[in-house]
Amino acid sequence: MSISERKLKILHLLQQTGNVRVTELSTLLGVTDETIRKDLDSLSESGKLQRTHGGALPLPEVPMLSPHLEREQTHAELKKEIADIALRQIQPHDTIAMDGSTTVSYLAKIMPDIPLTVVTNSMKTAFELSSREHIHIISVGGVFLRQSYSFHGSLTERILKEYHVHKAFLSCTGLHSDRGFSDSNEAHASVKKRMIEIADDVYYLLDSSKLGVKDLIQIAPIQSHVNVITDTSADPAVMEQLADSGVRWIKE
Repeated sequence: MSISERKLKILHLLQQTGNVRVTELSTLLGVTDETIRKDLDSLSESGKLQRTHGGALPLPEVPMLSPHLEREQTHAELKKEIADIALRQIQPHDTIAMDGSTTVSYLAKIMPDIPLTVVTNSMKTAFELSSREHIHIISVGGVFLRQSYSFHGSLTERILKEYHVHKAFLSCTGLHSDRGFSDSNEAHASVKKRMIEIADDVYYLLDSSKLGVKDLIQIAPIQSHVNVITDTSADPAVMEQLADSGVRWIKE
Protein backbone atom coordinates (compact mmCIF):
# COMPACT_ATOMS: atom_id res chain seq x y z
CA MET A 1 0.00 0.00 0.00
CA SER A 2 1.41 3.38 -1.04
CA ILE A 3 1.61 6.40 1.28
CA SER A 4 -1.26 8.16 -0.53
CA GLU A 5 -3.43 5.02 -0.37
CA ARG A 6 -2.68 4.64 3.33
CA LYS A 7 -3.65 8.25 4.02
CA LEU A 8 -6.91 7.83 2.10
CA LYS A 9 -7.64 4.73 4.16
CA ILE A 10 -6.98 6.67 7.38
CA LEU A 11 -9.36 9.45 6.31
CA HIS A 12 -12.00 6.91 5.31
CA LEU A 13 -11.75 5.19 8.70
CA LEU A 14 -11.90 8.54 10.45
CA GLN A 15 -15.07 9.45 8.57
CA GLN A 16 -16.64 6.12 9.50
CA THR A 17 -15.67 5.95 13.18
CA GLY A 18 -15.30 9.58 14.26
CA ASN A 19 -11.82 8.99 15.71
CA VAL A 20 -8.70 6.90 15.07
CA ARG A 21 -5.87 5.68 17.28
CA VAL A 22 -2.22 5.22 16.30
CA THR A 23 -1.97 1.70 17.75
CA GLU A 24 -5.13 0.51 16.01
CA LEU A 25 -4.12 1.99 12.66
CA SER A 26 -0.63 0.49 12.77
CA THR A 27 -2.10 -2.97 13.36
CA LEU A 28 -4.79 -2.57 10.72
CA LEU A 29 -2.47 -1.15 8.04
CA GLY A 30 0.56 -3.26 8.86
CA VAL A 31 3.04 -0.45 9.51
CA THR A 32 4.83 0.92 12.57
CA ASP A 33 3.35 3.37 15.06
CA GLU A 34 5.96 5.93 13.95
CA THR A 35 4.80 5.66 10.32
CA ILE A 36 1.20 6.27 11.37
CA ARG A 37 2.24 9.25 13.49
CA LYS A 38 3.98 10.79 10.47
CA ASP A 39 0.89 10.17 8.32
CA LEU A 40 -1.37 11.82 10.90
CA ASP A 41 0.99 14.79 11.28
CA SER A 42 1.07 15.24 7.51
CA LEU A 43 -2.72 15.05 7.23
CA SER A 44 -3.06 17.55 10.08
CA GLU A 45 -0.69 20.03 8.42
CA SER A 46 -2.67 19.81 5.18
CA GLY A 47 -5.91 20.56 7.03
CA LYS A 48 -7.48 17.10 6.64
CA LEU A 49 -7.88 16.15 10.32
CA GLN A 50 -7.30 17.31 13.89
CA ARG A 51 -4.32 15.69 15.62
CA THR A 52 -4.81 14.47 19.20
CA HIS A 53 -2.59 12.71 21.72
CA GLY A 54 -2.45 9.12 20.48
CA GLY A 55 -4.59 9.61 17.40
CA ALA A 56 -6.79 12.02 15.46
CA LEU A 57 -10.31 13.46 15.20
CA PRO A 58 -12.23 14.98 12.29
CA LEU A 59 -11.81 18.71 11.87
CA PRO A 60 -14.40 20.67 13.87
CA GLU A 61 -17.01 22.25 11.71
CA VAL A 62 -16.17 25.92 11.24
CA PRO A 63 -19.20 28.19 11.66
CA MET A 64 -19.88 30.08 8.46
CA LEU A 65 -18.92 33.71 8.61
CA SER A 66 -20.84 36.35 6.74
CA PRO A 67 -18.95 37.41 3.61
CA HIS A 68 -15.91 39.51 4.44
CA LEU A 69 -17.01 42.55 2.44
CA GLU A 70 -20.41 42.49 4.12
CA ARG A 71 -18.85 42.31 7.58
CA GLU A 72 -16.41 45.06 6.63
CA GLN A 73 -19.31 47.43 5.98
CA THR A 74 -21.06 46.61 9.28
CA HIS A 75 -20.45 49.45 11.76
CA ALA A 76 -17.97 50.91 9.25
CA GLU A 77 -17.84 54.38 10.79
CA LEU A 78 -17.24 52.94 14.26
CA LYS A 79 -14.43 50.76 12.94
CA LYS A 80 -12.78 53.75 11.29
CA GLU A 81 -12.97 55.67 14.58
CA ILE A 82 -11.35 52.76 16.40
CA ALA A 83 -8.65 52.36 13.74
CA ASP A 84 -7.66 56.03 14.13
CA ILE A 85 -7.04 55.52 17.86
CA ALA A 86 -5.19 52.24 17.24
CA LEU A 87 -2.85 53.92 14.80
CA ARG A 88 -1.69 56.31 17.54
CA GLN A 89 -0.37 53.32 19.50
CA ILE A 90 2.11 52.41 16.75
CA GLN A 91 5.61 53.83 16.67
CA PRO A 92 8.28 53.63 13.92
CA HIS A 93 10.29 50.39 14.11
CA ASP A 94 7.58 48.55 16.03
CA THR A 95 7.04 44.88 15.27
CA ILE A 96 3.32 44.16 15.24
CA ALA A 97 0.91 41.29 14.64
CA MET A 98 -2.41 41.92 12.90
CA ASP A 99 -5.20 39.36 12.71
CA GLY A 100 -7.70 38.83 9.90
CA SER A 101 -10.62 40.77 11.40
CA THR A 102 -12.37 43.50 9.44
CA THR A 103 -11.77 46.10 12.17
CA VAL A 104 -8.02 45.49 12.00
CA SER A 105 -8.21 45.73 8.20
CA TYR A 106 -9.34 49.35 8.66
CA LEU A 107 -6.11 49.94 10.58
CA ALA A 108 -4.15 48.52 7.64
CA LYS A 109 -5.94 50.92 5.27
CA ILE A 110 -4.71 54.00 7.14
CA MET A 111 -1.24 52.73 8.05
CA PRO A 112 1.38 55.29 6.93
CA ASP A 113 4.56 54.23 5.14
CA ILE A 114 6.84 54.13 8.19
CA PRO A 115 9.47 51.53 9.19
CA LEU A 116 7.51 48.62 10.68
CA THR A 117 7.49 44.85 10.66
CA VAL A 118 4.00 43.39 10.35
CA VAL A 119 3.21 39.71 10.97
CA THR A 120 -0.25 38.79 9.69
CA ASN A 121 -2.39 35.81 8.75
CA SER A 122 -4.62 38.08 6.66
CA MET A 123 -4.23 38.11 2.90
CA LYS A 124 -6.25 41.33 2.75
CA THR A 125 -3.98 43.12 5.25
CA ALA A 126 -0.82 41.91 3.48
CA PHE A 127 -2.17 43.20 0.16
CA GLU A 128 -3.28 46.51 1.70
CA LEU A 129 0.23 47.12 3.11
CA SER A 130 2.07 45.92 0.02
CA SER A 131 2.35 49.44 -1.41
CA ARG A 132 4.17 50.76 1.69
CA GLU A 133 7.85 50.43 0.86
CA HIS A 134 9.08 50.85 4.44
CA ILE A 135 6.81 48.17 5.96
CA HIS A 136 8.31 44.68 6.11
CA ILE A 137 5.44 42.18 5.76
CA ILE A 138 5.59 38.62 7.08
CA SER A 139 2.57 36.70 5.80
CA VAL A 140 1.76 33.59 7.81
CA GLY A 141 0.33 30.79 5.68
CA GLY A 142 -1.79 27.78 6.51
CA VAL A 143 -5.28 26.63 5.59
CA PHE A 144 -7.08 29.40 3.70
CA LEU A 145 -10.48 30.47 5.04
CA ARG A 146 -12.25 32.12 2.12
CA GLN A 147 -14.94 33.81 4.22
CA SER A 148 -12.33 36.03 5.88
CA TYR A 149 -9.43 36.00 3.39
CA SER A 150 -7.16 34.69 6.15
CA PHE A 151 -5.10 31.63 7.05
CA HIS A 152 -5.59 29.39 10.07
CA GLY A 153 -4.80 25.92 11.36
CA SER A 154 -1.90 24.07 12.96
CA LEU A 155 0.66 25.33 10.43
CA THR A 156 -0.36 28.96 10.99
CA GLU A 157 -0.11 28.57 14.76
CA ARG A 158 3.24 26.79 14.58
CA ILE A 159 4.74 29.54 12.43
CA LEU A 160 3.44 32.26 14.75
CA LYS A 161 5.20 30.61 17.70
CA GLU A 162 8.53 31.34 15.99
CA TYR A 163 8.02 35.11 16.30
CA HIS A 164 7.98 37.79 18.97
CA VAL A 165 6.20 41.12 18.45
CA HIS A 166 5.97 44.32 20.45
CA LYS A 167 2.23 44.73 19.86
CA ALA A 168 -0.68 42.65 18.58
CA PHE A 169 -3.82 44.20 17.11
CA LEU A 170 -6.83 41.89 17.21
CA SER A 171 -10.59 41.89 17.25
CA CYS A 172 -13.20 39.37 18.40
CA THR A 173 -16.97 39.04 18.64
CA GLY A 174 -17.41 39.40 22.40
CA LEU A 175 -15.98 40.91 25.57
CA HIS A 176 -17.63 40.13 28.91
CA SER A 177 -16.50 40.86 32.46
CA ASP A 178 -16.84 37.17 33.43
CA ARG A 179 -15.82 35.35 30.26
CA GLY A 180 -13.23 37.78 28.93
CA PHE A 181 -12.59 37.82 25.18
CA SER A 182 -14.46 35.35 22.99
CA ASP A 183 -15.19 34.60 19.36
CA SER A 184 -17.79 32.74 17.30
CA ASN A 185 -15.16 30.92 15.24
CA GLU A 186 -12.84 28.30 16.72
CA ALA A 187 -10.19 28.56 14.00
CA HIS A 188 -9.93 32.32 14.36
CA ALA A 189 -9.88 32.10 18.16
CA SER A 190 -6.89 29.74 18.05
CA VAL A 191 -4.85 32.12 15.89
CA LYS A 192 -5.68 35.04 18.19
CA LYS A 193 -4.48 33.01 21.18
CA ARG A 194 -1.12 32.47 19.50
CA MET A 195 -0.81 36.17 18.69
CA ILE A 196 -1.48 37.06 22.32
CA GLU A 197 1.25 34.64 23.42
CA ILE A 198 3.93 36.22 21.22
CA ALA A 199 3.10 39.89 21.99
CA ASP A 200 4.37 42.19 24.73
CA ASP A 201 1.18 44.25 24.53
CA VAL A 202 -2.19 43.40 23.04
CA TYR A 203 -4.76 45.84 21.65
CA TYR A 204 -8.31 44.67 21.01
CA LEU A 205 -10.23 46.78 18.50
CA LEU A 206 -13.88 46.28 19.45
CA ASP A 207 -16.86 48.31 18.36
CA SER A 208 -19.45 48.92 21.07
CA SER A 209 -21.81 46.18 19.82
CA LYS A 210 -19.32 43.57 21.09
CA LEU A 211 -19.11 44.84 24.68
CA GLY A 212 -20.91 42.77 27.32
CA VAL A 213 -21.21 39.85 24.89
CA LYS A 214 -20.31 36.20 25.61
CA ASP A 215 -19.60 34.20 22.47
CA LEU A 216 -18.93 30.54 21.76
CA ILE A 217 -15.15 30.17 22.07
CA GLN A 218 -13.13 31.83 24.83
CA ILE A 219 -9.91 33.41 23.58
CA ALA A 220 -8.48 34.70 26.85
CA PRO A 221 -9.53 36.12 30.21
CA ILE A 222 -9.03 39.82 30.87
CA GLN A 223 -5.27 40.27 31.38
CA SER A 224 -3.03 43.12 32.52
CA HIS A 225 -1.13 43.51 29.25
CA VAL A 226 -4.32 43.73 27.19
CA ASN A 227 -5.80 47.05 26.10
CA VAL A 228 -9.19 47.70 24.51
CA ILE A 229 -10.12 50.41 22.03
CA THR A 230 -13.81 51.05 21.36
CA ASP A 231 -15.96 53.81 19.88
CA THR A 232 -17.54 56.82 21.55
CA SER A 233 -21.05 55.32 21.43
CA ALA A 234 -20.16 52.61 23.96
CA ASP A 235 -22.38 52.45 27.05
CA PRO A 236 -20.47 54.11 29.95
CA ALA A 237 -22.01 51.69 32.46
CA VAL A 238 -20.76 48.68 30.50
CA MET A 239 -17.33 50.26 30.13
CA GLU A 240 -17.17 50.93 33.86
CA GLN A 241 -18.13 47.33 34.67
CA LEU A 242 -15.43 46.03 32.32
CA ALA A 243 -12.88 48.46 33.80
CA ASP A 244 -13.69 47.09 37.26
CA SER A 245 -12.86 43.64 35.87
CA GLY A 246 -9.46 44.84 34.68
CA VAL A 247 -10.02 46.18 31.17
CA ARG A 248 -7.65 49.02 30.28
CA TRP A 249 -9.39 51.41 27.92
CA ILE A 250 -7.38 53.32 25.32
CA LYS A 251 -9.21 56.49 24.31
CA GLU A 252 -6.61 58.51 22.41
